[in-house]
Amino acid sequence: MRLAEISTRFPPAPGGVERHVAEIAPRLHDRGHSVQVLTSDLYTEFPLRRLPDAIPRRETRPFGGIERLPVWSLPGELHYPFFRGLERSLERHRPDLVHVHTFGTHQVAVARRFHCRGGAPFVLTAHFHPIWSIQGGWFRHRLRRFYDRALAGPVTSAAARLIVQTRAEETLLRQLGVRLPPVTVIPPGRSPLPPPPDAPDAFRRHLGIEGRYFLFVGRLASNKGLPELLDAFERVGRTDPALRLVLVGEDGGMGPWLTRRISEQGLGDRVRWTGFLADESLLAAAMAEAEALVLPSEYEAFGLVLLEALAQGTPVIASRVGGIPEFIEPERSGLLVPPGDAAALAASMERIRSDPAQARRWGRYGRDEVAPRYTWGACADRLDTLFKEVVGP
Repeated sequence: MRLAEISTRFPPAPGGVERHVAEIAPRLHDRGHSVQVLTSDLYTEFPLRRLPDAIPRRETRPFGGIERLPVWSLPGELHYPFFRGLERSLERHRPDLVHVHTFGTHQVAVARRFHCRGGAPFVLTAHFHPIWSIQGGWFRHRLRRFYDRALAGPVTSAAARLIVQTRAEETLLRQLGVRLPPVTVIPPGRSPLPPPPDAPDAFRRHLGIEGRYFLFVGRLASNKGLPELLDAFERVGRTDPALRLVLVGEDGGMGPWLTRRISEQGLGDRVRWTGFLADESLLAAAMAEAEALVLPSEYEAFGLVLLEALAQGTPVIASRVGGIPEFIEPERSGLLVPPGDAAALAASMERIRSDPAQARRWGRYGRDEVAPRYTWGACADRLDTLFKEVVGP
């Protein structure tokens, strides 16, 4: 089968959807499909940055090919990337099925138009974020609410199938009050990190810190609960001045605020922001050496970074939001807290810090029982079955 995988961005652009597409494309090829990835020339959306010129706009890969199309966007809170030439690319490749990613995006509307004009059916993986969790102010949230219900909803209803990663995501979509096509739950897989370096305390020595630390991994974005994380760490750190907080990830718009807030709270070098960590073996070491990985997000459709930490035997502390409670078992692989509750977050961090033996038991359970359930191979198997049901013999 000829498949078109369409996403707003694709590696080396960072992000969960980007990794999702990069992981399933070769595995779908292994199951007998030819895959053409259609994506944009963007590296990030907030701020809008394009890929370096050295990245080819067309590539041939073992699974098929990649075509990076130019996009333009409306300014400010009207931000909305529009692809140039996406429908022409679909007409040129003539796929048997279009698999498009991210609810409410321009590429979904193009996939619908291509289908209505006699082209292939399309399947949508939603990667849905509720209105209140997206970046932007009051005006953008109002605009998004109108768009989701009046425009994106009717487009979505034309899909042959709607794929969600969790039942919580399906519930949020149904709350929009729009007609949905048949819904299938397909969890994502976990991308195994390479083993940490053999040297003991490799990440601590790389960063020049001693002693214990809590770890956050993700984009510094407005929905990640960073204000509560800093407040919680400040409370826990009052009883342990040697404790550190390490933030690993690119600036997603909160970098200037973070720098200013660290200074205002007098945290100085007790909070370390590394930026993006390209060395994945060092990232594995960062997770393995941490007291816990903390993800206090306002919303997460899934939260793959939690699985990556559990795979290193590290317990997690996360918000009880989105799809996280569907695979993080409280008191077995870590702790869940209400979103936006710095006091509860601090209490959970203190509990991990004060009982390292219990924390290690939770980490072992996550490594041995939870992380192995989620593989990209299983994800690709279920996609392969669904695609064949849609297209037919």
